[in-house]
Amino acid sequence: MNVTQNSPQPLPAPLAPDVPLPHRKIIRSWLIPLSERTTLWAFVLLAFDYAVLGTFLSGVVLLGSVWLKLLCGLAAGFMLGRLFIIGHDACHQSLTPHRRLNKWLGRIAFLPSITPYSLWDVGHNVVHHGFTNLKGVDFVWEPKTQAEFEAMTPGRRFMERLYRSGWAPGLYYMIEIWWKKMFFPSKSSMGTRRPLFFWDCVGVSAYGVAWIGALVASALSTGQSITTLLLLGFVVPMMFWFAMIGFVVYVHHTHVKVSWHDNKAAWTRAQPFVSTTVHLTFPLQIGAVLHHIMEHTAHHVDMSIPLYRLKDAQKMLEDLLPGRIIIQPFSWSWYFKTARACKLYDFTRRCWTDFKGQATSVPQPMPA
Repeated sequence: MNVTQNSPQPLPAPLAPDVPLPHRKIIRSWLIPLSERTTLWAFVLLAFDYAVLGTFLSGVVLLGSVWLKLLCGLAAGFMLGRLFIIGHDACHQSLTPHRRLNKWLGRIAFLPSITPYSLWDVGHNVVHHGFTNLKGVDFVWEPKTQAEFEAMTPGRRFMERLYRSGWAPGLYYMIEIWWKKMFFPSKSSMGTRRPLFFWDCVGVSAYGVAWIGALVASALSTGQSITTLLLLGFVVPMMFWFAMIGFVVYVHHTHVKVSWHDNKAAWTRAQPFVSTTVHLTFPLQIGAVLHHIMEHTAHHVDMSIPLYRLKDAQKMLEDLLPGRIIIQPFSWSWYFKTARACKLYDFTRRCWTDFKGQATSVPQPMPA
């Protein structure tokens, strides 16, 4: 047996592929030493990313070349994503040891992406993490069946084809997640109604108005085109952010080896915190630049692990559970191959299909 430093109990030997997975509580106990959170590091991360975001937005205003302005706008969109990941940690109460502080830091980190904290908390923590890949509950990239697809209107079928094409993950997130469920959602989109939802939407709206107002004021004071600064300083960053988050969520839970379920009992037996997530690997430390959000299996096993310890947690799980975790090296070839394969899902055959219902993945066995 191996023993990690400060571990409350010795770690088991790697589990053979034919041995049933232990209960989630046991697996989480292995990760206890990696769930320690540091308040100072949280402030450093938040301050650094805000400073870099401010630098890029300043570049949009101050640089003369429209191409450099565009580059700064795209980079600012990437920083919206990094700040969102910090807010995501805070929303999981994994950023610092202090619950109330996490709520405020999360709201601050979510402001640039115009994400209402309380609505994200319900949609992500309660629904997505509570019922990952359970059809009818988890709405994030939920695949349709062939019968559902054929019953759609022509316009809705067109949108489903577009969303699943691989070219429009940002459009999917912007419309289906952010607009319908995160930004002043209707009662039909979000059945639960709380005053906090409304006021969080007001807060991020005020931030957005102030952001736009600052760009307009900058254009007027520098004699630049208001339209150009709004496009490059607000629209481009937001569109990049939508594309980034749409892509990230898609690749986390869409793979020919990832199963969806329409039966809660079978879903429970499948240990969905391991079998429904993908660890997407990148060269050149790109995962670190993304605040390790791609070490996603460890995050679903234990949401209390802070982003700055996820890499070690993921490695531990992959060492102890060889062959159980989907590890996928990223390439654009793999991405578009997945997009071609994962159009619809057949819950009877337990496999992905194309829009004609033809199987495109190996049928998965029913959980024992």
